[in-house]
Amino acid sequence: MPTKVLVIEDSTTITRVLQRVVEKAGYEAVCASSLFQARHLFDQDMPESFLCAIVDFHLPDAPMGESIDFTIESYIPTIVVTGREDEETREIIVSKPIVDYFTKGNNQFYEYLSRLLVRLQKNKQIGILVAEGSRQQRNKTLALLQRHNFVTYAASTAEDARNQLAQHKDIRLLITTNDLPDASGMELVDEMRVRYSKEELCIIGLSDRDHRKQSANFIKSGANDYLTRPFYLEEFFCRVMQNIEYIENIEALHRAANSDYLTGLFNRRYFFQKTENHAQQSNEPACIALMDIDYFKNINDTYGHDAGDMVLKTIANLIIGHFAAYIPARMGGEEFCVYLPQITIEQAKDLIEQFRMQVESLSIPFAGNQLSCTISIGLTDQFNGSVTDMLSRADALLYQAKEAGRNQLVCG
Repeated sequence: MPTKVLVIEDSTTITRVLQRVVEKAGYEAVCASSLFQARHLFDQDMPESFLCAIVDFHLPDAPMGESIDFTIESYIPTIVVTGREDEETREIIVSKPIVDYFTKGNNQFYEYLSRLLVRLQKNKQIGILVAEGSRQQRNKTLALLQRHNFVTYAASTAEDARNQLAQHKDIRLLITTNDLPDASGMELVDEMRVRYSKEELCIIGLSDRDHRKQSANFIKSGANDYLTRPFYLEEFFCRVMQNIEYIENIEALHRAANSDYLTGLFNRRYFFQKTENHAQQSNEPACIALMDIDYFKNINDTYGHDAGDMVLKTIANLIIGHFAAYIPARMGGEEFCVYLPQITIEQAKDLIEQFRMQVESLSIPFAGNQLSCTISIGLTDQFNGSVTDMLSRADALLYQAKEAGRNQLVCG
């Protein structure tokens, strides 16, 4: 069942634009032109099928934001759009527990909305820790974050914050004040920067208007950003989203540098970087399997390179699923490699043979054809000081598998 977004807007033109924005984000738009129609549509659907609602503040049958109350009371995260820019309207809107609001005349509105819709789904996997001495203020901040579907964690002391960060690996952002009972917020930030870089954990420092100097001290201690209370709701959400996206962009760059662009597997460079360190530091057994698709050139020559790419991606997906606990990589062309630590060669042999048979039984649909392929594999556990040497040994065994007729595993 596709994830849905409820759109309540009486302007046909704006509804069409909002529908395109929703669909661009990968969701299904359920559109209503009035509060009455929205109630009817909502009754026909499961409430949990809606990611959020985009609601016009002024509707013919709901002129003062009554439609906002309806979606909030229905437990749907609510984004408000309005053509009004006066302060009174803004105060009415932000007094409600909404996700965000936009004025229709803003040219950047639709781009930001598209990002926000994607974020609301992504945020369900992202943890944010709020470390603050005041329970009342801490709960207020947590409630704001929960509007955006973040996974939230609370800490009342620096020690509690340390434990939460160690326990919950999904935490990407720490929001802290300076009033922790067992340490200052600056001390906590300084300590966290020893453990986590700015690319691994973003930190936002919160300070009161009466302590504006704290903002600079937070930054000097290693915080990515700061906010001064009281802050505008919009500013808070923009800062949080900006910092989360910063970490995601850095992670995307790392993935691009370390991954093969076609298959998503680790690339050759990162494979050696990751495995050499492990091999040098561990005294436990390990194996390397080098695999090559048989007669791959024939697939390219007969069906074209798009067919070859399809086969490579299909094999890669099988590798990812079958060897999830290990370190797989694409070494180049039609050649793949898997490093298997903490496993004997007999255990590895059974695992690899299962995979070979799985590939042999594949039928890959492409342009009206059913493609099939087999793989030859060299497997070794002989470690002579480096992964490079192991790989050379596996390559020699792979050559033997090819010479012996292909579609087989040779160990040694």
